[in-house]
Amino acid sequence: MSTTATEQSKEVANQTASAIKGGEFLIKETNAQEVFTPEEWTEEQKMIAQTCKDFLEQEIYPRLDEIDSMEKPELMPSLLDKAGELGLLGTSIPEKYDGFGMNFNTSMLVAEVLGAGHSFAVAISAHTGIGTLPILYYGNDDQKAKYLPKLATGEYKAAYCLTEPDSGSDANSGKTKAKLTDDGKHYIINGQKMWITNGGFADIYIVFAKIDDDKNLSAFIVEKEFGGITMNEEEKKMGIKGSSTRQVFFNDCKVPVENMLSDRENGFKIAVNILNIGRIKLGAAAIGACKAVTSHAVNYANERKQFGTSISSFGAIKHKIAEMASKIYASESAHYRAGQNIDDAYDSLVSQGMEAAEARLKSVEEFAIECAILKVHGSEVLDYVVDEGVQIYGGMGFSADGPMDRAYRDARINRIFEGTNEINRMLSIDMLLKKAMKGKLDLMSPAMAVQKELMSIPDFGASDGDELFAKEKKILKNLKKAGLMVAGAAVQKFMQNLSQEQEILMNLADMLIEGYVAESALLRVEKLISQKGEEAMSIETDMMRIYLYEAVERAAAAGKQAIYAFAEGDEQRMMLMGLKRFTKLEPLNLKDARRRVADHVIAKNEYPF
Repeated sequence: MSTTATEQSKEVANQTASAIKGGEFLIKETNAQEVFTPEEWTEEQKMIAQTCKDFLEQEIYPRLDEIDSMEKPELMPSLLDKAGELGLLGTSIPEKYDGFGMNFNTSMLVAEVLGAGHSFAVAISAHTGIGTLPILYYGNDDQKAKYLPKLATGEYKAAYCLTEPDSGSDANSGKTKAKLTDDGKHYIINGQKMWITNGGFADIYIVFAKIDDDKNLSAFIVEKEFGGITMNEEEKKMGIKGSSTRQVFFNDCKVPVENMLSDRENGFKIAVNILNIGRIKLGAAAIGACKAVTSHAVNYANERKQFGTSISSFGAIKHKIAEMASKIYASESAHYRAGQNIDDAYDSLVSQGMEAAEARLKSVEEFAIECAILKVHGSEVLDYVVDEGVQIYGGMGFSADGPMDRAYRDARINRIFEGTNEINRMLSIDMLLKKAMKGKLDLMSPAMAVQKELMSIPDFGASDGDELFAKEKKILKNLKKAGLMVAGAAVQKFMQNLSQEQEILMNLADMLIEGYVAESALLRVEKLISQKGEEAMSIETDMMRIYLYEAVERAAAAGKQAIYAFAEGDEQRMMLMGLKRFTKLEPLNLKDARRRVADHVIAKNEYPF
């Protein structure tokens, strides 16, 4: 009887979770029991993560200099072969095509752990992500049967050819052309692609080109063996030096018509949807790199002596360690919350009869807003963490003999990969507003309610009640109101021209990002306390509060900049008063909270969460 009750409650929770829409976090409260936390990984998932860690320890870390030197062009492909033998290339590929058919959150976990692998992380993510997923999600049965098993084992290595010299963020403006032969059996592709990861050793290229004078791109599966493919020397790069990055030229490359992927002119849609998946997985990979860098930094701080004592005992160093840990914890919470939302949406769509590949695409598309903001957040947390890592190492941080030199340089690409962070910020607001205009999200009612509240008398700190984190939840609720207030006023002011106000869009995105990530950290801690008690989660509570308080301050600064940019006179004064009201914080001794967090991390001598 109790088993049945448990199953029923799980079913109810799943139905509730599957009903959550992308972007809805801004206007809807989330129950802590609905979110997934990394503490819930199954034994099987933990084993997969351990396999990834062991692989890095045994195959990658001892060879980092060798990989970066690129003196052995066969080294990276051979490492991908070894990863293939362990099944690490097939986590997302269904079992019928020799993969493991793991859910989305498990593939995120693999991306996270391998994200600490520097140039190897880039090669494997390009192969398993943008190189393989277009065939998995858009290929027909024959294409899947032909290519997926070999991609799963690593017999075929994959690359993705979208970017061109004159088309960066505007991918659809590419000039590469495809022309049908007179006998109708082949497309002849001519054009140039650049920044192609794995370009130097790939067997399969996903190539985007326009057929004749089409408005939109089409996509093709191109085998190196087809011929007509040449490439420049390896690019010299600031970081990820061991990642093969080439310009690829297609000169009368003859591609069988059956190798067109999906329908004619569907290439741009393929590119956009595959990038959504790439974005959130890039964020997850950045979290893995963050954890590794933090562990190095804590190790060093414990060993390094100054004035006769370990530098980890100094308040300034503790501040850095606690900030690093709190940001990582919050970002990780948000990534797996969104990953579970994607999995729940997928399960819901499949249960309604949708075909699996289409359901996977639709579920990720639903949470494209979250994918964009987490790409931004994960990559920027990593940049913060590596910068502080260099600082903790001091002079050794600047030396190529220490681990921070490579970590610092390799991190920088992530704010450019998968769409720059500026593009992703603007996209997140654009997608949110489009959902509202299509009636998929009711932003208008909450925004109007906030406007009405602005005209009313503030509650001047009315009782928060006895509920756990009642005060923090009120802070978050107000933070969302601040975002709705500024966004609502900006939309009213600029209407259709808001897209031209990029600075304001980025301010709004920062408010959106901080609200989502801070809430995710709170929900994770709240759920863990319900399972383990408040005392057991005291350090996690400190990290959540550190992040929340700083998130409110960052959001308030972004809101202020936006208001200054478009409001004047009485309207500006009213909005600034509203922003002050909605971002008001009671005093909290963050210094002591940081010291508690840092002491815990220092005692563990690694990032321990």
